[in-house]
Amino acid sequence: MQCTMLKAKLHQARVTHAELEYEGSCAIDGDLMDMAGILEYEQIQIYNIDNGERFETYAIRGEAGSKIISVNGAAAHKAQPGDRVIICAYASYSSAELINFKPSLIYMAEGNEVKGTSDAIPVQVA
Repeated sequence: MQCTMLKAKLHQARVTHAELEYEGSCAIDGDLMDMAGILEYEQIQIYNIDNGERFETYAIRGEAGSKIISVNGAAAHKAQPGDRVIICAYASYSSAELINFKPSLIYMAEGNEVKGTSDAIPVQVA
């Protein structure tokens, strides 16, 4: 059996650019991609916290250390500079791989600085 699981997440990254006249994709700082384990050209889903838009595209490597999150092409209609987004990558895993499975969760501060990492989402009780 294969299960599709959250592989990596950049939580509350800030969009730095929205380039409508671009072939497509989302440019992500190469250091952030490496930290999260997101590969260049990997399919990603983006959830815009500020306007509720949800869309998928693929990741391209931005300049390391640039803190860039550039939503490009048609997706630029769905996010603007300053918007807070959650960028997720998913992968399929076998039952055997799930025994030790842990996602890579990167929590972002304003300015796309990393404020923390985890391999589990904390349970919040209201």
